Amino acid sequence: MLNIHKKPIAERIDWVFELARRHGETFRSPEAWLARERYLAEHPTAIAVLKCMDGRINIPVATNTPTGILMPIRNLGGVFDLGWPHLGEVLAHHVMRMTGAGRRVLFLITYHWSKGDPKRGCAGFNFDTGAAIAHTREIRRQVEHIFGSGHGTVYPLVCGFETDEDALVVHGADGATLDLSTISASDTATLEPRLATLLPDMPAQMRADLLPLLHGNLERIALVREQARRHERMLDVEHREWMICLGRGFDFLHTPNLALIIGPYSPDLADPIRKAAAIIGDNMKAGRIPDDGFLLLASVPYDEIGVDRARAELKSLFLSRFAENVLREEFGALAGRMTKRTAVLDWRSRSLELIDG
Repeated sequence: MLNIHKKPIAERIDWVFELARRHGETFRSPEAWLARERYLAEHPTAIAVLKCMDGRINIPVATNTPTGILMPIRNLGGVFDLGWPHLGEVLAHHVMRMTGAGRRVLFLITYHWSKGDPKRGCAGFNFDTGAAIAHTREIRRQVEHIFGSGHGTVYPLVCGFETDEDALVVHGADGATLDLSTISASDTATLEPRLATLLPDMPAQMRADLLPLLHGNLERIALVREQARRHERMLDVEHREWMICLGRGFDFLHTPNLALIIGPYSPDLADPIRKAAAIIGDNMKAGRIPDDGFLLLASVPYDEIGVDRARAELKSLFLSRFAENVLREEFGALAGRMTKRTAVLDWRSRSLELIDG
């Protein structure tokens, strides 16, 4: 992985699709399927995570949660507005599907920062953690506007993510916080009462289903600290992205500084595409990546074969053409070094299926 950024573009692209293949293969394994089924039987709350496209923000790994349990909603800079028509539809559909099955829904609304260096924070907010927190609080208010503020069925929870140690910070509604990086192994038993004090309006079952994520995060923090002590963990601080990903279904790309992921949510998709292209161009000029090319990858998930898959194909082709047109019109020289791939993702099996190239 450390050397993939310097490989020729053809090798990098082959590596990415091999990564996707292995991810799907692991997801479909009997062991992984049984682990998910057992976990959901014990912890029925549906959990979705609104987060930045940054590959360091890998909440399943940071919480030791089986793959496929947490629904990711990612966008460049972690910027969302529930007034965006498509985003509102995605969230409403998810909530209605989960509640129809008798499940509550917990939204983890995340921001991230680095305690070691502000420049390892979120570039989407110009490394201003205060602005990022304010944005997550606005999203929380929007979730309450749509789904109600009683929190009996849908609960919007603001969480910080400190990327140096992969540590979560849980925000209470009254301004209090629970910083897991400050909790020692001897204090683990106090986690449940601390959570109940911090989130008294959260249904008991939902708190019980959130608790394993926090215990898993404590284990992750301890592992990261041990790796740092043995000098096995490297903080990847430079922008070295060489992919622009547009759409959904990029779980396999949880790798730092690899891809700029743009969710299909904002009515103005051209703006984040321009920002992503500028970053790719700067990476080439600075020599952080080879200047022989970059990958534009569009992906749209589908749940069922037939109409649903056919519609996903058209959506992915539209996103691919749209991004290509923006790049060719405004970044002509850079667009000449573009490799374009268009795909759909079978959400049930996590199989990435190319429909071109």
